[in-house]
Amino acid sequence: MKLITVKRETKQEKRYTPKMGELLTRVTYIRKQFLSIPYKTLHRYRETYYGEIKDCEACSLAR
Repeated sequence: MKLITVKRETKQEKRYTPKMGELLTRVTYIRKQFLSIPYKTLHRYRETYYGEIKDCEACSLAR
């Protein structure tokens, strides 16, 4: 039994970018877990409309 694991989870979120406005996009979180309890987010990224992978720091959750 492993105590520390790394899990990837994808969910849809609303994001806002100055060029495109508000959009609904798939955001993937890579998290460390201790006994199946997430405690640290290692990285998060999103997939654009055209299939490119971008970091989530370029857009915000609200206007």
